[in-house]
Formats: sequence, C-alpha cells, structure tokens
Amino acid sequence: MELTNTFDVSVPIETAWAILTDVERIAPCLPGAQLQEIEGEEYRGIVKVKVGPITAQYKGKATFIERDDVGYRVVLDAAGRDTRGAGNASAIITAVLEPAGSGTHVTVTTDLTVTGKVAQFGRGVLADVSAKILGQFVDNLEQTVLVDVISTADAVEAPETTTPIPEATKPAVSEAPVVRQINQPEPEAIDLLGQAGSPVLKRAVPVLGVAIAALVIWRLLRRRS
Repeated sequence: MELTNTFDVSVPIETAWAILTDVERIAPCLPGAQLQEIEGEEYRGIVKVKVGPITAQYKGKATFIERDDVGYRVVLDAAGRDTRGAGNASAIITAVLEPAGSGTHVTVTTDLTVTGKVAQFGRGVLADVSAKILGQFVDNLEQTVLVDVISTADAVEAPETTTPIPEATKPAVSEAPVVRQINQPEPEAIDLLGQAGSPVLKRAVPVLGVAIAALVIWRLLRRRS
C-alpha cells in the first residue's frame, strides 16, 4: 500500500536537509524507534508497536538507496521482522524537500508492505496512524533538534579560528566499514489503538478477541500436559 504524508519544519531547506538525512540525530524523535548500530550506510534498530494488550517488536535495517543533495530528494529501503516471527514489514520511503517561505515543506511517500497482526487494520487505519505518528515526530524534532539549531543561528557568532591538526594526530582512514554501537534509550511502544481512536478499537476487537482466546486455550493445554 502507498501512504503519502506531508509536514513543515521551521528551518531553511539546506538546514532541514542536513538534519533529516542525519539518521542518528533524528532517530530519537521517531515514536517507538531505537537506533542500535550503524555500519557504513546501513542503519539497524528496532520499532515497538502495541496493539491492545499485544506488543510487537520489529528488528530491522534501513539503507539509503538514492540521495540527491542538489534536488533534495532521498530514498530509503527499510525492512523489519517481528522478533517473535509473527509478521514483518518493508517499505521504500521517498522524501522530497521544497522551500516554503523561511521554512521547508517535506513530502514523504511510503510504499509499505506489512504482514501479521498490524496488517489487520488495512490502508485507511494505517494512513491515519502514520499521519499522527509523523506529527509526533515533527513535534519532537521542533522541540529538541531544531530548537538547538535555531538558537545557534540566532546567537552572535564569534570569528572562527582554526588550528591545523598535526599530521601525526589525524585519524586514520578505515578501509572497511566498522559496526558502531549506538546508545539510545529504550523506546515506548507506539500504541496503534490509542493513535487511531475508537473506530479502530471496534475493528480491532475481533482480532484481539481471537488472539486472547488462543492465548487462554494455549495456557489450558499447557496446564494439562
């Protein structure tokens, strides 16, 4: 399914581009996400999703497959699998940035494929949820990363002085990508029912009922064995 979302940020396009393509910097702003390690252009981590009493954790990776620094267009290939084997998700995400006055307008198109419990909700619900999650992401971005950028830009800059780095102290260039561990806090799961509201809750009741019934039956059989 294809989902399209838009949002605006209050910084010029050059600044927005530098920030939004810095995955390590913006990952903590995305609800439910935790970046765990980076190897070259590959970013690995988890996303936690809560559906009623059931919490799923998707472990996966994202890679830049296109990046146009002149046209401000980037394409990512992302894929994740439920750590309990209950489903998976994959997406091709295309983001295009355009100037909007003194700020930047961003259009995000996601070609999404999901299986498992999350897929029960369908396109309409997932579109609504994705829009709300993206809204939370932008709010977090504005309140953390962008507020620091704006404060720095407004400050009076002192003349820069640079001191040449002695040749002996320059870092060695690594020929092979190195896996770098990222220490980010454990995320709270995205509550799909809470995000989408009561209409989704009604749709989810049959699905959750079956899941809970199966869990009860499994426990009874386990006690008898």
